Amino acid sequence: MDYGLALPNMLAGSSAEGIEAAAEVAERLGYTTVWTTDHVLVDHSAGDEYGRIFDAILTLAHVAGRTTKVRLGTSVIVVPQRQAVVLAKELATLDVLSRGRLTAGVGIGWSEPEFANLGAADRFHERGAYLDETIRLWRHLWSGATGPFEGRFNHLTDFVFGPLPVQAGGIPILVGGGSEAALRRAGRTGDGYHFSSTPAAKVGERLATVRAAAEAAGRPMPPVSGRVTTLFDATEAPPGVSAAAMGSTQSIAATMREYADVGIGHVMIVLRETDPARYVAKAERFMREVVPLVG
Repeated sequence: MDYGLALPNMLAGSSAEGIEAAAEVAERLGYTTVWTTDHVLVDHSAGDEYGRIFDAILTLAHVAGRTTKVRLGTSVIVVPQRQAVVLAKELATLDVLSRGRLTAGVGIGWSEPEFANLGAADRFHERGAYLDETIRLWRHLWSGATGPFEGRFNHLTDFVFGPLPVQAGGIPILVGGGSEAALRRAGRTGDGYHFSSTPAAKVGERLATVRAAAEAAGRPMPPVSGRVTTLFDATEAPPGVSAAAMGSTQSIAATMREYADVGIGHVMIVLRETDPARYVAKAERFMREVVPLVG
């Protein structure tokens, strides 16, 4: 198993300094990825968690210019809230500027008020179909194809798209979510499955659906990664966090082994810390005390 860090681009107190410190410590200590969380304009009921949040793609662009090795990921970008071709351009541009270090985690979102705030209220109830088509569209554009693309939401006949992503085959697309439809989408079309705040045993149950969808599509089982909130010395998770690795270093390491045992190849550590010094200290502690115990 290898590890990534969730950049502190959200929560009260998030700052450029915290994001930069997180990216620096990730690159210095050998975390393989850094990830951003995505929301744009939530309603007040989600304000404590997502009211202050730096843009997911622009934050990664900033980090790309300050790093050279660590991969960059979105966990996950809410695709149906955005125009698909514009997103294709933004992601391809970021892949080129980062020298081929981008992974696009995608999902359909869950906040109906946020869709309404973004002028996309009607799309909320067809967001799964929108994401399916967007994945096909991105791969069409990123391949360098110039032929028409005819879909339900996108109709392209005469176009030129560039720059193309640096990565051969295009930017890897990880499908996030826990619904049956999301799991089937990950197996059928994803380059990976990405979970969030889910106990290892539950993730293991989900993988049977992902695997069955992949087999039905004649594809190999995609790799699996996910977000794991990690709370040192805590006895309970904060409101809104449904699953966490917490307590002593031994307890956290045991939770990480549970994820490894069900076939998780990559875990993104969510520290829920925005102060730069405290974030760095926790990231260092995880590598120093937890990773050696996981094995």
